[in-house]
Amino acid sequence: MNKRRKPPNYFNIIILLSVIGVVMYFGVLKGPDVQRSFLPTPTATRSPESFVSEASQFFEQGKLPQAIQSYQQAVRSMPNDASIYIALARTQVWAGKAADAQISAENALLLNPNNSMAHAVRGWSLDAQRDFLASEISIKRALELDPNNALAHAYYAELLSDQYSQGTGPFDVLTRMSEESKTALSLAPGLLEAHRARGYVYEVTLNAEEAIREYELAVAINKNIADLHISLGRAYRSLQVYDKAVNSFTTANQLNPSDPLPLFYISRVLATIGEYAKAEQYAQQAVKTNPTETNLRGNLGVMYYKNLQWEKAATELALAVNGGKDADGTVIIPFELAPNAATRVAEYYFTYALVLTRLGRCGDALPISQKLRTVVPNDEIAVYNANEVIRLCTEAAAATASPDSGTPAVEATAAPAETPTVTPTP
Repeated sequence: MNKRRKPPNYFNIIILLSVIGVVMYFGVLKGPDVQRSFLPTPTATRSPESFVSEASQFFEQGKLPQAIQSYQQAVRSMPNDASIYIALARTQVWAGKAADAQISAENALLLNPNNSMAHAVRGWSLDAQRDFLASEISIKRALELDPNNALAHAYYAELLSDQYSQGTGPFDVLTRMSEESKTALSLAPGLLEAHRARGYVYEVTLNAEEAIREYELAVAINKNIADLHISLGRAYRSLQVYDKAVNSFTTANQLNPSDPLPLFYISRVLATIGEYAKAEQYAQQAVKTNPTETNLRGNLGVMYYKNLQWEKAATELALAVNGGKDADGTVIIPFELAPNAATRVAEYYFTYALVLTRLGRCGDALPISQKLRTVVPNDEIAVYNANEVIRLCTEAAAATASPDSGTPAVEATAAPAETPTVTPTP
């Protein structure tokens, strides 16, 4: 009555167990490594605060482009926080991007029209763009909203100093710019901008030793900001401490290689001490850094002139005086000679006239000389060189009948410092 059992098939059992083991291995042990279809890959989300912290660290390290980028990422993460726009704007001014800074500050004002700091930074950015009237309106508004805004007082001191340098400030500008810089320091003794503003007040009033002291205090707060080293170099240059001036400009160039200004200043210092060949090299590097900058073109022309390269000098100075395109098609906007123009502009004009005289082009040189005597009659060096051009061209015209006669050699008088001649103590 009992059915006989078949013996177990051990081969099938082994196969079954193997299949189960393979399924468990790939499903359990290897499963986390296999990308599942149609499911999003998990990504870490950074907080806006982490971008702000990162930007602040970049600023302390002098890495301003990276700081700007991090602040912009923070803005995208938290677009309704006005403080981030303000921090971005401050960094952009330090980086030489004043127009961008104005936009950032105005974005902050869209969020809060009564933000004192936003008005202050906007005013600073406008001062950097030489829009003095709009700058003053913004800074005064900042101080109306918060009379104890140390940054606003520092920016106001800088604005008044710029107005004083341009001869456009109020009658009591000296007193006011000194008071504003002192107020900024009293409110925030450790504020970078406060020491910078006080140093700038000293610099424009030709108190170079005091300017150096304040600039060095600012550098001690943050040694990685290129602009501070440029300011320090200018002060050393005015004291004729040329080795320290070159060191400061070199440090600025290392911190911000994209800015041609340190190279420009180095070329001027080297030319002052008679190292014309090196001066020419730095002037060339400056032009390569920013080929569209008219001032750099004029400076390169002056360096060519000092190295007796008349044709090259004429090419570069023509771009500075007349504008036009260079050999690469880069458009250069000319400098306009005006009574309130920077001293350097007059230098480019009279050096161009001297170069043209050297090349026997008195027909082009004489109108420039006449313009110099008419437009900047109080610039003694410019008028002297203009008269030299007229004298040489007159002698050349009188000597045309004599084939052995030549044009007497003439050298441009050294350009004056770009500072006022008044030396009041702030």
